[in-house]
Amino acid sequence: MSQTIVVKIGTSSLTQPETGKLSLSTIATLVETLSQLRQKGNRVILVSSGAVGVGCGCLGLTERPKAIALKQAVAAVGQGKLMRVYDDLFTTLQQPIAQVLLTRSDLVQRSRYLNVYNTFKELLGLGVIPIVNENDTVAIDELKFGDNDTLSGLVASLVEADWLFLLTDVDRLYSADPRFVPDARPISLVSDIKELTRSQVKTGAQGSQWGTGGMVTKISAARIATAAGVRTVITEGKYPRNIEKILQGESIGTHFEPRPETTSARKRWIAYGLVPSGKLYLDAGAVRAISTGGKSLLAAGIAEVEGEFDTQEAVLLSDRDGNEIARGLVNYNSVELQKIQGFRSGDIREILGYEGAETVIHRDNLVLI
Repeated sequence: MSQTIVVKIGTSSLTQPETGKLSLSTIATLVETLSQLRQKGNRVILVSSGAVGVGCGCLGLTERPKAIALKQAVAAVGQGKLMRVYDDLFTTLQQPIAQVLLTRSDLVQRSRYLNVYNTFKELLGLGVIPIVNENDTVAIDELKFGDNDTLSGLVASLVEADWLFLLTDVDRLYSADPRFVPDARPISLVSDIKELTRSQVKTGAQGSQWGTGGMVTKISAARIATAAGVRTVITEGKYPRNIEKILQGESIGTHFEPRPETTSARKRWIAYGLVPSGKLYLDAGAVRAISTGGKSLLAAGIAEVEGEFDTQEAVLLSDRDGNEIARGLVNYNSVELQKIQGFRSGDIREILGYEGAETVIHRDNLVLI
């Protein structure tokens, strides 16, 4: 049966740890694996890191640059070289590819979000393997994905993939970093990411010296993908053929089970595509009404307004302790909300001097996280 498969490979798997130069044997095996999956009728998307790492290797830099402008310049050098390597290898196997460079702003506007979706749909229909990366050369800090794990989760959600493979420098998720804790416990299956968080798995925030990811970002990507019904697997990037073995049923890596009830594409866009502009702290009654009652958010339930935002922008909703519970699109700007917070809907006209919406966030524009 034909499936849609998104594969993300990190810089640590693409490059040699000592030098940051490309590991050509790994890339060749990856290309061969993905081409074979395509030949079997599957739709395949590759999310590839490595542009900055490869650029560092080309320019003789001994560590990843921290300054934004330098990093963007290095990415511009590396992206061309990386794509040339991919093109040479895929062309040898007569597999067409396309370069897709995205910034967060491509997903923030609903029209552009749908346009990205349509582009992927057409490329996959043509039998092309899109190779996706963040457009580091132009992305600004406020509108960055930050890492390609998050980007791959969003792409898998966008195209409603069947599988997301996160190829990294360890063979699976562990209860602690196995490089430093010899008795770290391997985790083969995660049925509920919330339970995983509660068990306080020590994931480590940092990736390799050449990359930006870490296990935290991979779990975040899994959260995004599984919400869209995408089965997600963390496995070792040195062995790309594991992808085929996993598809055939072998128990390799850590599997994250997809959520049985997936949210709509529009609500996933609100939850993960948008960049929140502010935060609303809710009282216990509002948290309960939203979390268990499926209700809209009313002004009476808002305890505090944080940040500056306009009408129809995305905001975070949290309890009084700052724990995020939902995201949504507001019907009022931050100045208006500071005036009406804590008041009943019937008082809004008198406070603002005009008729406003009854709800601050309608339940159709509200997504539980």
